[in-house]
Amino acid sequence: MTRKRTDNNQRDIVEALRAIGASVQSLASVGSGCPDLLVGYHRNNILLEVKFEKGTWTEPELKWHMNWQGEVRAVRTVDEAIAIVTGKA
Repeated sequence: MTRKRTDNNQRDIVEALRAIGASVQSLASVGSGCPDLLVGYHRNNILLEVKFEKGTWTEPELKWHMNWQGEVRAVRTVDEAIAIVTGKA
C-alpha cells in the first residue's frame, strides 16, 4: 500500500467546502491511488483528487482512476472545488 502526502492546497479546499455546508472526509491515508477527499453535499457524494498547481498523477492514482466505475474529479483551487461540488462546473 502506498500512502500519499496531501498537497499544500488541500487544507484550504477542505475548509472552504465545509464553510458552504459540505461534509468532507479525507481519504488520503488510504493510499494506493485512492482520491484525496470524499465530499457530501446536498445528498450527493463526490470524490475529489486534489492536485497542486502543477501536480501530476502518480502511477497508483492513474491505475485507481482507470478501474473506478464512478466519477472522480481533480481540483487545484478552492473555486474549482466549490464549483464542482455545487454543480456549477
